[in-house]
Amino acid sequence: MQAELYFSSLYILDRSVEIPLSSSPLPPSSPSLSQPSREEASLDVLVSSQSQPIPQMDDDCCSTQLIDGDGVFNAAGLEHFMKTVKLAECGLSYAVVSIMGPQSSGKSTLLNHLFGTNFREMDAFMGRSQTTKGIWLAKCAGIEPCTIVMDLEGTDGRERGEDDTTFEKQSALFALAVSDIVLINMWCHDIGREQAANKPLLKTVFQVMMRLFSPRKTTLLFVIRDKTKTPLENLEPILREDIQKIWDSVPKPQAYKETPLSEFFNVQVVALSSYEEKEEKFKEQVASLRQRFYHSIAPGGLAGDRRGVIPASGFSFSAQQIWKVIKDNKDLDLPAHKVMVATVRCEEIANEKLTYMAAMEEWLQLEEAVQHDLVPGFGKKLTVILDKCLSGYDMEAVYFDESVRISKRQQLESKLLQLVNPAYESMLGHIRAKTLDGFKEALDKALERGEGFAIAAHDCTQVFMSKFDKGCEDATIEQASWNPSKVRDKLRRDIDAHVASVRAAKLSELTTLYEGRLAKALSEPVEALLDAASDDTWPAIRELLRRETKSAISGFSSALSSFNLDEADIDKMLIKLEEYARSVVESKAREEVGRVLIRMKDRFSTLFSHDADSMPRVWTGNEDIKAITKTARSASLKLLSVMTAIRLDDATDKVEKTLSLALMDASDGGATNRSIQSLDPLASSSWEEVPPTKTLITPVQCKSLWRQFKAETDYTVTQAISAQASHKRNNSMLPPPWAILAILVLGFNEFMTLLRNPLYLAVIFVVFLVGKALWVQLDISGEFRNGALPGLLSLSTKFLPTVMNILRRLADEGQQPAAPVLDRNHSKSFRSGVISNSSSSASSNVASSESEIEYSSPPRQQ
Repeated sequence: MQAELYFSSLYILDRSVEIPLSSSPLPPSSPSLSQPSREEASLDVLVSSQSQPIPQMDDDCCSTQLIDGDGVFNAAGLEHFMKTVKLAECGLSYAVVSIMGPQSSGKSTLLNHLFGTNFREMDAFMGRSQTTKGIWLAKCAGIEPCTIVMDLEGTDGRERGEDDTTFEKQSALFALAVSDIVLINMWCHDIGREQAANKPLLKTVFQVMMRLFSPRKTTLLFVIRDKTKTPLENLEPILREDIQKIWDSVPKPQAYKETPLSEFFNVQVVALSSYEEKEEKFKEQVASLRQRFYHSIAPGGLAGDRRGVIPASGFSFSAQQIWKVIKDNKDLDLPAHKVMVATVRCEEIANEKLTYMAAMEEWLQLEEAVQHDLVPGFGKKLTVILDKCLSGYDMEAVYFDESVRISKRQQLESKLLQLVNPAYESMLGHIRAKTLDGFKEALDKALERGEGFAIAAHDCTQVFMSKFDKGCEDATIEQASWNPSKVRDKLRRDIDAHVASVRAAKLSELTTLYEGRLAKALSEPVEALLDAASDDTWPAIRELLRRETKSAISGFSSALSSFNLDEADIDKMLIKLEEYARSVVESKAREEVGRVLIRMKDRFSTLFSHDADSMPRVWTGNEDIKAITKTARSASLKLLSVMTAIRLDDATDKVEKTLSLALMDASDGGATNRSIQSLDPLASSSWEEVPPTKTLITPVQCKSLWRQFKAETDYTVTQAISAQASHKRNNSMLPPPWAILAILVLGFNEFMTLLRNPLYLAVIFVVFLVGKALWVQLDISGEFRNGALPGLLSLSTKFLPTVMNILRRLADEGQQPAAPVLDRNHSKSFRSGVISNSSSSASSNVASSESEIEYSSPPRQQ
C-alpha cells in the first residue's frame, strides 16, 4: 500500500518522468527452457522451489509514457528509454508484450507482479477510476531475452464515455502491430455472457487486425482473473467458442474471407486467482506464468512466430511511424512498413558508419601518409578499415529487410569507396612515379654497362611494368573493383616517351660522334690537299671522302643495329651522314677559298725564292728570273684553278685552261689590240660545265685575284732583279763594260773630251738607259734563245710598239708631274726605275718598264 501511495504521488507530480525503482530485486535463478503446459498454468499451487521470485523493483527497470492520453507520441522519451535499457544492442533478440482489458481490471497490478515493472496501480481506497492514461512502456526485470511491456489505457472507461472509442481502437491496433504477445485481461465471471465487457474489446481487436492487411501471427494470451471454482478445462472451450463467433462476425477484406482465426492469432488461456482474496496464491500463479516468458522468442515459445519483426535499433522509428499512420486513419501495411523502417534505419546506420570512417584515426593517418609517399601494404590496410566499417553496418543492420539492407550496404560501400578513391589514386600516382624513376635509372645503368639500347629498353620496360603491376596488387582494395589500366597506360606512355627521348639523345650523340670523326678525318687532309693544289687534288679528295665515308657508315650502321630501328630510318640516317661528309669537304673548301690569295702568294714566294732542292736562291746573275717568275706564277695559277670549284663528282671542266689562256698567255703576249678585251673569257659570273652551287670563285673574282696577286708579287721580282744586278757589280774587278768600250773606241783623247764636257756623258747615259729598257722589254736574250733568225724576226715585230710605248709613258709622266696616280705601285716603280733611282738605274728601269707593259697589255686573242 505504501508503494502504491508512493507511485501515485510521483504520477501526480509528472507522468512523463521515468520512475526508477529504488530497491534491488532478488536475483532470479536460471529459468527453465521448457514451456509450462496448459494444465500447469491452471494449477492453484506450484512448489516454490520450481518457481522464481518475482522482483518487484529492479535497477534495470524503467518506465516512460510512450503515448499520452491525447495521442501524442513521446519520441524523445522513447529514445531515452532505448538508450537506458540498451535496446538497440539486442538486434532481434527482444520481445514486446502488451496488455489490454477493461478499465480498473488490474492490468497494471498484473504487469508489476509478472514482470517486476513499476506501473502506477489503482488505489482502491480512492475509488475506482482511470489510472493509466495513454500507453506506458517499461522493461521487464530479470527476463531473457530483453522484454518490453506496454500498459494500455483500459477500455470502456467512464472518463472517455460510450461513444469515444477512437483511442481504444488506435491503441489496440498499435499494440497488435508492435507486440509479439498481447495479454487480454478479463474477468472470469464475464465468460459466457453475451454483453459482457470483453466482447467489445475482442471485437475491437479483430476489427483493427483487418487493417493490418499482412499481419504477423500474434499470440493472444487470455488472462482470466479471479478464477472461480469452475475448472479451466470447462471455461476454455466456452471462451474459444465466443472468440470464434466474434471472429466470424467481424467483417473482413475479400482476401481474408475464409481465413481461419489461427492464421492470425495463437490463442492461449491462463487463469489467476483473486489478488485481493488469495494474494499468496495469486503470486505463486503469476510466478508460474512468468516462466513462460523466458526465451519467449525461441521456437515453440510464446513469441515463436517472428515474421516481420523489426530489429531493436529500429523499434523507436517503427513505433513512431506506425502510430503516425494509425493517427492519420490509414490502412497499415506491415510489409511496406517494414521496408520503410529498414530503409530509414539502414540509411542511418550507413551514415553513421560513413561518419565513423571519415573520423577514424587509422584512416586519417593512412590518408595523410599516402599524400606524401608510397605506403607499403596500402591495399590491405585500407581493406581492413573498410571491412571494419562494413562489418559494423552488417552487424547493426543484419535483422532488417534483406533487400533494403543489401541496397543500403551497396550505397554505403560506394560512398566509402568514393571517400578513399583520392587516396587510392594518390597511391597509384606514387607507384607510377616510383616505377618511372626506377625505370629511368635502370635504363641509364644498362646503357652505361654497354648493353644494346633496344634490348636494354625492352628488358627494363618488362621488369618495371611487372613491378608496377605488383605495386597495383599491393594497393588493391578488396571491396573495390577499380582497374588501374588507365594509370598503367599512362605509365607505359611515359616510359615510351622516355625511351624515345633517350633514343633520340643517344642517336644524336652517336651521330655527333661519327660526324666529329668524319670532320677530323676530312678537314686537315682536305686542307693539305687543297694546299698542294695539283691535278690530283680533287681525285685524291674524292678518294679520301669515299674511304672515310665508307668507314664511318660501316661503324655507324653497326652502332644503329642495337637500336632496332626501321630500315627506312637507318637508310635516312646513313644518307644524312654521307651528306654530312660531303658538307665537311665543301665547307672546308669554301673556308680555304678565303685564303686563296695568301696561299697563291706563299706558293709563288716558295717557288720563286727556293730552288728545286728547296734551298734559298742566291741571285748571282746566272738565274733566269723571268723563267722562274713564270714557273712560280703558273703554280699559283694552278692553285687558283683548283680552288675555283668543288669537284666531288667525276665531271671534268675547262677552268684551268681558261685561266691559263686568259691570265698567263695574256701576260706573255705583250701589247695587243685592246678590242680583244670584249671577248675576255673571265668577264662572267659563272663557269661553263660547273653548277653555281659548286662554284667557289667566279671568273670575275679570279681575274681580280690574279691582278692583286701580280701586284703584290712584282716587288719580289724587282728585288730579285736588283739583287742580281748588285751581285754582278760587286763581283766584277774591271770597269763597267761601257767604260771599257768607250775607252777602246774613243781612246784617251775622246775620253778626256767627255770628261771636259759632261753633256756628252749625260746623252750617252740616256742612250744607255733607253737601250737597256729596250733590251729588257724586248727580252732579246730570250728571243735569241730559239735561234738567231727567229729572234730577229720576233724583234722586228716588237721593236716599234715597244719604243712607242716607252715614249708614250715618258710623255704622260712629263705632262702630269703632280697628279695622283691610280696605281701607286706601278707609278712608284716606274718613277724609281726611270727617273729617281740613279744608284740602281739599269735594273730598276728594266723592272719598271716590264711591269707597266704587263698591266697595260690586253690579253691576246686565242
